[in-house]
Amino acid sequence: MINDKDRALKIAELLLKVKAVKLQPDNPFTWASGIQSPIYCDNRITLSHPQIRTHIRQVMSEAVIENFGKPDVVVGVATGAIALGVLVAQELGLPFIYVRSSAKGHGRQNLIEGAFEKGQEAVVIEDLISTGGSSLRAVEALQEAGISIKGLAAIFTYGFESAENNFNKAECAYVTLTDYQLLLEKALSSNYIEKNQLSLLREWRQDPKNWLKP
Repeated sequence: MINDKDRALKIAELLLKVKAVKLQPDNPFTWASGIQSPIYCDNRITLSHPQIRTHIRQVMSEAVIENFGKPDVVVGVATGAIALGVLVAQELGLPFIYVRSSAKGHGRQNLIEGAFEKGQEAVVIEDLISTGGSSLRAVEALQEAGISIKGLAAIFTYGFESAENNFNKAECAYVTLTDYQLLLEKALSSNYIEKNQLSLLREWRQDPKNWLKP
C-alpha cells in the first residue's frame, strides 16, 4: 500500500540515485535462488548517505504513525532492517528490539533481542519485501512471544502477488514507501531506462521464475 505517490516517487528517485536499486534488463542479475532478475535491491546502501538516510527515517516514521498509530516498541528484522529500525525508533522516541533470522546458538539462545513485555504493541520495520516470507516469520516469532503486531512498514516491495497473498493470509497490514511500479515510472522519467525496456521489466514481475525462458 502506498499512501502518497509524490512521496513514493521521491523515495524511488533516491534509491536509484545511490544505486541502492539497480535496473539491468539487458544484463540480468542472478539471485541466490537462481532466479534471473533485471533488478537488484540493497537498501542498506542508503545508510551510507546521511541526507538520504535522514529522509528515509523521517518518511518511514511518518508512514508508521499515519498507518498504524504510535506503537509501544519498534522492531527491526535482522539483518537488513536493524539499522533502519533503530533510526525510526529514535525518531519516534520509542524502545527498539530486533528479531534474528534464527535463534542464537549460545547464551540465552534468544530469537528476539532487546527488552520487551508481553502485551506490548509493535510495528515491524523491513528494508525490502520480496515474497514476505522472512518478514512474516519475524511477525510470527513476535506474536508467539506475546507481542501484538500493529503492522509492518518497508522501504520497497517488488509487488509480487505471492507477497500480497502471504500478508493477507497472516492478517498482517503493511505499507511500503515505494514499489516496483513507481520505481519504473521514475526510472523512465529520469532516463535511467529506455521506453523499449519497460515491457521486459514488467514481464519479469508477472512471472519472475520463468522470465527470459524460451
